[in-house]
Amino acid sequence: MVRAAVLPAVGAQLRIAAIELPPPGPGRVRVKLAAAGVCHSDLSLSNGTLRQPVPAVLGHEGAGTVTAVGEGVTAVAPGDRVVLNWAPSCGGCHFCALGEPWLCARAADGHGTPYATLADSGGELYAGLGTAVFAEETVVPASAVLPLPEGVPLAEGALLGCAVLTGYGAVHHSARVRAGESVVVYGAGGVGLAALQAARIAGAHPLIAVDVSPGKEALARAAGATDFLLASPDTAKEVRKLTGGHGADVAVECVGRADTIRTAWSSTRRGGRTTVVGIGGKDQQVSFSALELFHFGRTLSGCVYGNSDPARDLPVIAGHVRAGRFDLSAMVTDRIGLDGIPGAFEAMLAGRGGRALVVFE
Repeated sequence: MVRAAVLPAVGAQLRIAAIELPPPGPGRVRVKLAAAGVCHSDLSLSNGTLRQPVPAVLGHEGAGTVTAVGEGVTAVAPGDRVVLNWAPSCGGCHFCALGEPWLCARAADGHGTPYATLADSGGELYAGLGTAVFAEETVVPASAVLPLPEGVPLAEGALLGCAVLTGYGAVHHSARVRAGESVVVYGAGGVGLAALQAARIAGAHPLIAVDVSPGKEALARAAGATDFLLASPDTAKEVRKLTGGHGADVAVECVGRADTIRTAWSSTRRGGRTTVVGIGGKDQQVSFSALELFHFGRTLSGCVYGNSDPARDLPVIAGHVRAGRFDLSAMVTDRIGLDGIPGAFEAMLAGRGGRALVVFE
């Protein structure tokens, strides 16, 4: 038996419970978690913004050590340190054939299949985003684990599984920031802090952070922001003042709200680029007039998992970590246990802190 944070129903409070994991079957791997990041997507799964079969063990940003492997698994072995990959690509669908593994048609196959049972009742449990890392151990497909590169601390390495790959990829793959370009990042949570560090590495200047909380300023500046703005109705005008009156070359939206997306787009220059990373509800509608779309010539694009290929990007990001260019620990503002996850959800809703990290003994 292992301890896990279980979501009994959509909208319900998480409860700590003992669960039973089966031995890893063919093509599957058992992992003992070292740490798990608490992501806004977990909150969205718990409240129904994103679909998730229940009861479930949430958590999709994690790292740990392989303890057992099933038949046919050769890529990892017991004792290997790994990062969990919540969107493993199949390699054979239409999107994978196009070289876009972040859009893999089968990445979510594991989300709707029971993977464990409750110890007290035997009831079936689902794995949140196919990984279920809000638990001391998990069992996942072998495609959902990636070797943790050398030189990356195991606990902080959990952040590579979502926040860092997403923020780094949004800057380098989706927005394709070039040295000397001005960048504004909306939202200085876990993904936003990763995007700020990635933009600094890319050579962005000025690098502007926007958030609703004044407490985020120190975090944003530590990540590389040259300027910090409190979100307001005048944010787009303030960004233009900081960018010679033109607007930013690139905006990265990490909030997922219609008004923030619209502000991000409006804060870019003519011909500017806006990448939307934040996940909003289907009720969040963004409007543009046909005339302004023509006049400004701006680009607005969605972004899934940072448009990243984890197998390609993890070694590159690890190189930045080893060189001291990317600071994983600076993103972590709270280290908690499983019972601290509801408090981390509340902090996200209130706009407090960076990344909360569940650390297992």
